[in-house]
Amino acid sequence: MAFLHPSEGFEIKTSSESSVLDIEASTTRPEGDHGELLAIMGPSGCGKSTLLDALAGRLATNTRQTGEILINGHKQELSYGTSAYVTQDDTLLTTLTVKEAVYYSAQLQLPDTMSKQDKKQRADSTIKEMGLQDATNTRIGGWGVKGISGGQKRRVSICIEILTHPSLLFLDEPTSGLDSAASYYVMKRIASLGKKDGIQRTIITSIHQPSSEVFQLFDNLCLLSSGKTVYFGPASAASEFFSLNGFPCPPLQNPSDHLLKTINKDFDQDTETESSTEEAISILVSSYKSSEINKDVHNEVALLSKKQMKSMDKNKGHAGFFNQCLALIKRSSLNMFRDLGYYWLRLGIYIALALSLGTVFYDFGTSYASIKDRGSLLSYISGFLTFMSIGGFPSFVEDMKVFQRERQNGHYGVVAYVIGNTFSSVPFILVISIIPTAITYYLCGLQKGYEHFFFFACVLFSSLLLVESLMMIVSSIVPNFLMGIVTGVGIQGVMMLVGGFFKLPHDIPNIFWKYPFHYVAFHTYVTEGLFKNEYEGLRFDNPNVQGVNRYITGEVVLTDIWQIDMNYSKYVDLAILLGMIVLYRVLFLFIIKGREMMKPVVGSMLSSMGESSKTIIHVEKPDATPLNGHVV
Repeated sequence: MAFLHPSEGFEIKTSSESSVLDIEASTTRPEGDHGELLAIMGPSGCGKSTLLDALAGRLATNTRQTGEILINGHKQELSYGTSAYVTQDDTLLTTLTVKEAVYYSAQLQLPDTMSKQDKKQRADSTIKEMGLQDATNTRIGGWGVKGISGGQKRRVSICIEILTHPSLLFLDEPTSGLDSAASYYVMKRIASLGKKDGIQRTIITSIHQPSSEVFQLFDNLCLLSSGKTVYFGPASAASEFFSLNGFPCPPLQNPSDHLLKTINKDFDQDTETESSTEEAISILVSSYKSSEINKDVHNEVALLSKKQMKSMDKNKGHAGFFNQCLALIKRSSLNMFRDLGYYWLRLGIYIALALSLGTVFYDFGTSYASIKDRGSLLSYISGFLTFMSIGGFPSFVEDMKVFQRERQNGHYGVVAYVIGNTFSSVPFILVISIIPTAITYYLCGLQKGYEHFFFFACVLFSSLLLVESLMMIVSSIVPNFLMGIVTGVGIQGVMMLVGGFFKLPHDIPNIFWKYPFHYVAFHTYVTEGLFKNEYEGLRFDNPNVQGVNRYITGEVVLTDIWQIDMNYSKYVDLAILLGMIVLYRVLFLFIIKGREMMKPVVGSMLSSMGESSKTIIHVEKPDATPLNGHVV
């Protein structure tokens, strides 16, 4: 029997001073069969998801956990491939089909010892296990795009996590947002997973309001109220337990409705009702603590601790780093190609702006007035066109959500993601750099020559990739969509301000604004590179001078009018931009890795601040090929 049982209660305390959750629990259960479905039920806020997160090692850094998680009676880690966690939200790439989403996940998760054909077969069989064979070629869909249903999305999320054939599966509210029919079919598929793939897997799921049909699928039930264990045992015996304690289930009523109604005090309006509910919870908790099943629990825990249990499964291994990068590049490229908001919408807007610039600044010539016009055009391109790259932030945020889910589940590393995202975006940024550049460049009559055009396009390409790199950093620090855009706009606004056009370099205040902001802002090197590329080698008419010397050279314009530093060439500016791209991507990587490394440190510090009393969260995990494995 698969089971999870907080025998001493599951109390969640929030400190008003530090807003820290203090989790105390002890989970136990006598030995029995394996490969069964355990449901954690209770009113909203009772601690279902928190208990699930604690068992799966997903507690947030602002949460303090006291106690230990024991596996097979000993302290061990849940290695990759032996357990899986399906979150409440279906975070998926909406542009992919069901088959593509599962197939690419198989390429990322399954080890290189499996051939591509074997991985494909594993993906196909997993899709069939969850009953998605009729939707394999249908896109997942999302906002503004019709796709598969909510129940099918939930099953796709489950498919992705069971590709490694984990023996322990955690699911947080798998029926959330689904109607009763969809909830039943989703839970039926989940309950029958072991029969489909031959893995005698233990499934632990939190669930809020199951229908009577769904309730009948549960093998075991853990019932919580305000963090306390009200009942743990066979789901079929829960009604009898309540009835023996004076709370019988009315005829023809859904048992789960009755159980939850009896222990839910959230909506009590008067003191008398609240007292009655509190009394009912107190009676049930007390009855459970004195029950025989609770005594058996403690005896079994003591027995397991003395036994020499087999260690949990060894790490099943990921795909190799190269194969992960390749799979991420292919998947990300496909997503970017199909997502209109990622690059295509920006390309359309860039073309429209290029045509507008080309007609407003049509055919500069080399008159004295063209000096100012050229500067205005180049500054508009280096500032506003790069600024518009923020428009791709919404699509990038959705992509980051998928990365965070997959990263938490250990599908691949941060380095592989950064490489995959970078290389997949390069072709699209090249397209939106070259096409608008060609339109503007030749309509306006900028300096002729392929070398000048090529450099112009390279600088624009570098600046667009830089903005994307900057927004990756912003999204890793400020994951909120609206706050991320505001932060990105603010950073770029400051960089534009001190970039050397709106305020000439010699006129920028030295303290703070020039040193260091003027040299940190990538707009400085974009402006310098474009200006040098355009003015060097040109001569402009000077109406103030007559005769042979009536011309003013571009080099004089750069030094005397635009105050451009001519101590290094335009290629140095381009090299600095390319170096900044690498620096920003590496910085993004360090931020992600740093947060991951600091999480256990912060958690340990918070735990050391907790109470001295120590209780245990005990989880027993079956082996990869369990014979008599079970979960406590």
